[in-house]
Amino acid sequence: MALQMDRSRLNAFLDRVFPQVADQLRVESVDEHLLIARLLVDDRHLRPGGTVSGPTIFALADVAIYLAILARIGEVALAVTTNASIDFMRKPAAGCDLLAECRILKLGRSLAVGECLIFSAGGADAVARCSMTYSIPPKPAENRALE
Repeated sequence: MALQMDRSRLNAFLDRVFPQVADQLRVESVDEHLLIARLLVDDRHLRPGGTVSGPTIFALADVAIYLAILARIGEVALAVTTNASIDFMRKPAAGCDLLAECRILKLGRSLAVGECLIFSAGGADAVARCSMTYSIPPKPAENRALE
């Protein structure tokens, strides 16, 4: 399936619709098979002990998979997470950004399933693995008639 949104359009979408994360999360690259997003880690993402918090890692995976879906279907702001599973496998490296490598495993009319591996920038081993299912809202009736 051809991309509906490229890196610059996805980042512009974040700026416009999710300004609360746009200053810290950016799409690095996207193609038909893979989206890579970067979280610019700073003090607000850390838990006591100086490591990146689990909720921060989960949020990165959630937004990155959402963007990978939008790259394929276009701007559908109301697509929502309906299921999520995450495995935290190792502590992220201190003082490093996080990279999310996302693949869409299934893209249907009403559901999309994605998978994301999270790495410390420059690291070879994943720190987390996440799979998520999203509900895609139905298209307006006039658009469905054109398909």
